[in-house]
Amino acid sequence: MLGVWALAALPMAVLAWLVTPALADRLSGPAAWPKALLACLTVGLMWQGVVVLVLLRREIGPLHWGAVKDALWLRPPRSPGTGRIGGQLWWVLVPAILVVGIEQLLPSLPVPAGRDLGVLLRSSEGHDFLSGNWPWFAAIVVMAVFNTILGEELLFRGLLLPRMHGVFGRADWLANGVLFAAYHLHMPWAIPKILLDSLALAYPARRYTSAWLAIIVHSLQSVLIVAASLALVLH
Repeated sequence: MLGVWALAALPMAVLAWLVTPALADRLSGPAAWPKALLACLTVGLMWQGVVVLVLLRREIGPLHWGAVKDALWLRPPRSPGTGRIGGQLWWVLVPAILVVGIEQLLPSLPVPAGRDLGVLLRSSEGHDFLSGNWPWFAAIVVMAVFNTILGEELLFRGLLLPRMHGVFGRADWLANGVLFAAYHLHMPWAIPKILLDSLALAYPARRYTSAWLAIIVHSLQSVLIVAASLALVLH
C-alpha cells in the first residue's frame, strides 16, 4: 500500500517542485508558469491512471469490464444492512457534499505564489492566458478528468480502499484518508483540510462499497474549475 502511495505521491511532488520550474524557464511568454504547472500536474495524474491499470492487470488478468468494476468498486452504493442497491442510497451524496462545502469555508495555510491554480485562474494573468485559448482549456479538462475520475479517485478509492480492510480493519477508510492527504506533497498547504475529505470521500465509499460516491463528490470541484475556465475562454 505504501508502495502504491509512493507511485502516486512522489512523481507528483517531483513534477510540481522540480520539473515545473525547469519547464517554466524553457517556455516563453507571461503564461510560462501556468502552462508548466498545468502540464506537469496533468502528466502526474495521467500516470496514476496507468498505475491503476497495470496493477489491476497483474491482479485480475484481462481487464473485462465486469471484473474491473467489481475490483475497483465502480458500482452503485449497496446498503451494508439490507443489501439494497442504489435508489435512495444515492442521497448519501448530500451530506458528503456539505462536508466538502464546509471544508472550503475553513481557513487555509498560506499558498506559495503561483501554486494555487484556482487563484491563478482568477488573476488578471489567468484571464489573459485563457481568453480564447481552447487548446489549454482542453488541457484543463483532461487534468480535471484524471484528477477525479481516472487518476486520484480511481487509485485511492478504487484500487487502494477495497484492499485496506485486511490491514486496518474498520479503520480502513480513515487510513485511506490519511494516505490521500499525505499524497498531496505537491501542495502540502492543503493537507490539513484534505484530511476532512476522509468523511466525504473515503467513509461513504467504504460504507456503501462504491467508489462512485467519492468520484462524484470529488468531481464537483473539477466541474467548477472547468466551468470557470470555460467562462474565461469565452470572455
